[in-house]
Amino acid sequence: MRKKGTLFFVIGLLLILGGLGLVIYNFATDAKAGKTDKVVLERIRSIVPKPVPIKEADDYIMDSMEVPDFLRDPLRDMPTVEVDGNKYIGIVSIDSIALELPVLSECSTSNLRIAPCRFTGSVYQDNMVIAGHNYSSHFGKIPDLKMGDIVTFADVEGNLFTFEVTEIEIVGATDVEYMTVGDWDLTLFTCTWGGAKRVTIRCDRIMESKD
Repeated sequence: MRKKGTLFFVIGLLLILGGLGLVIYNFATDAKAGKTDKVVLERIRSIVPKPVPIKEADDYIMDSMEVPDFLRDPLRDMPTVEVDGNKYIGIVSIDSIALELPVLSECSTSNLRIAPCRFTGSVYQDNMVIAGHNYSSHFGKIPDLKMGDIVTFADVEGNLFTFEVTEIEIVGATDVEYMTVGDWDLTLFTCTWGGAKRVTIRCDRIMESKD
């Protein structure tokens, strides 16, 4: 009887240590990702033009300015810049939660450990979906977003797109296809702790008012 009790104690201790090791690993991975993001952001800023808020096509013409390529051809592929062998399409920023992150062009398990990734769509076609891990340095704070919060996305050509949070949803962990359903201009999503649910932030694009 005593041997069985000792066995259960050892198994329990091993489970606790395993759980603790996993927590430590997650914290270390989170910290590493945060440091990488800062380096990548600086590299991207050194390569791309300073972001400028976009206008309607007619406004460019009225102001005698060249109409940006994405307005003339919204179906074009989003351009990328390469940093350390990884291709990025731009930077997503959310001031209300002090978030600024590079966004990778393609989504994969390995890429998600580096930075948020374009899951599908294009900012030029008003249907982009961005996925991110729930690291505190990545999308771990997006559950704190509120209706009306502002999200911006700057592409690598210096075009700055502005969005407003218009819906916040909690969906099942397997509802990945649901991210592309609906008529939202931008969607951000991440898993909750434990991975049981997905936090989904839906946004509509807004334009700066013309003076």
